[in-house]
Amino acid sequence: MSAETMPTGARGTTPLSTAQMAARVAADIRPGSYVNLGIGLPTLVADHLPAGSGITLHTENGLLGMGPSPGADLVDPELINAGKVPVTELAGASYFHQADSFAMMRGGHIDVCVLGAFQVSTSGDLANWSTGRPGAVPAVGGAMDLAVGAKRSVVMMRLLTKDGRPKLLRECTLPLTGVGCVSRIYSDVAVIDVGPASDGEAVLVESYGVAHRELEEMLGLSLASVSV
Repeated sequence: MSAETMPTGARGTTPLSTAQMAARVAADIRPGSYVNLGIGLPTLVADHLPAGSGITLHTENGLLGMGPSPGADLVDPELINAGKVPVTELAGASYFHQADSFAMMRGGHIDVCVLGAFQVSTSGDLANWSTGRPGAVPAVGGAMDLAVGAKRSVVMMRLLTKDGRPKLLRECTLPLTGVGCVSRIYSDVAVIDVGPASDGEAVLVESYGVAHRELEEMLGLSLASVSV
């Protein structure tokens, strides 16, 4: 097993790197899916999708058929994703107006969206657009449309803040992006199912470098174990 990959079901002895987190998310995306990758960590997933999977990446600023990150000598300043990060295009890629892009999102045509988050609740509520601080981003943007418009919404994030506070909570304390929309969290130390499909309960799927009880103490939550 490569140090930069983590296949489904594997349990590591150390927390995952960001590349391993991205590979873990990519491993769960079904071949042939239409997928939107949110700003920040989720964009890394594009570099870990297997060749020939038929997975098509969508970006809300108007590109369908986005490829992996470009090499330094292949950056096109006019070819960017919604976070203004340079991307590549694959054969057959198409461009369209942003209004059409949002129609795809709102119309249920995106199979999976992978979003970053400030907080996620055990019931699947998502807070990813504002910390509530003065001068913060003034509007929720496209994350709201993706969170509720995609057939499945998952989160890729580090499980703790920089000062050690849990980002998975019984209830979010920050402004919400969507209610009951997240089904799974992919983090550096654990994969955890949440939301309506888990009956509002946090269910530990797998962990990396941390025991079940230690993880519960870290989060201040009880975690059920996934049924095998």
